[in-house]
Amino acid sequence: MLRPVAEGVLIHESEFCQSNAVVVRGPAGALLIDAGVQDHEMACLASDLAGSGQAVVAGFSTHPHWDHLLWHDSLGAAPRYGTAGCAATAGARLSDAGAKARVRMMIPPDIADRVPLDLIGVITGLPAGATHVPWDGPRVRIVEHQAHASGHAALLIEDRAVLVAGDMLSDVLMPMLDLSGAADPIADYLAALRLLEDAAGDADVVVPGHGSAGGAGQVRARIDQDRAYLHAVRDGGAVSDPRVGPSARDGWEWVAGVHERQARQLAARGLEGR
Repeated sequence: MLRPVAEGVLIHESEFCQSNAVVVRGPAGALLIDAGVQDHEMACLASDLAGSGQAVVAGFSTHPHWDHLLWHDSLGAAPRYGTAGCAATAGARLSDAGAKARVRMMIPPDIADRVPLDLIGVITGLPAGATHVPWDGPRVRIVEHQAHASGHAALLIEDRAVLVAGDMLSDVLMPMLDLSGAADPIADYLAALRLLEDAAGDADVVVPGHGSAGGAGQVRARIDQDRAYLHAVRDGGAVSDPRVGPSARDGWEWVAGVHERQARQLAARGLEGR
């Protein structure tokens, strides 16, 4: 079910990791950001839109991780976009015959047969330096950075004061760094937080890729929380963060294990405790 978070902006929450698909209504149809995960959920979203007299006229993937590259045929054949870096990374990872089998191995077994992969990663990279999503609707600014993943983008729906944060600014996930190739992933992430703060620090609503949407003041509060986490990891201090401690929300206790593995990898590269 679609739930409004601002005028003309709605979210559809998946059962998988509280993933958020975001719908932005326009005069000729809707922009769909990070379409969803399970087939029945995307079909439900398409039905809800059709019931309100709207079709999807454009899609956008915030970054090239499998759960943000999915699509369902019921959503139609609208153009789907990402940053140039996102499209290039997705294309490289999905270009060979065994790619979908590898993706299938990443998906939890209990939902693997309900995740449609036929249209995964079929996105067009926008020109380098593109500032806005090309569609006939509210202006949606692209805030690209290198933090969680190559070509990651947050989107600011300007006249609705809504920040769609991709896999950042979550109330259930601490910063998950790009450890696959970045020379200094902590510095990259801190730089990304500064970009988000400058672009959308006063946004009225923040929608993370996973977790709960936040209201007024939550963009700055979540940036502060993520920055404190990163400083503690970088400086070798104690990490006091409810997302990774015993106060983690029910069902999210596994995040502590991700934090520990991430810290070990940073320490092995000499990037922790500097």
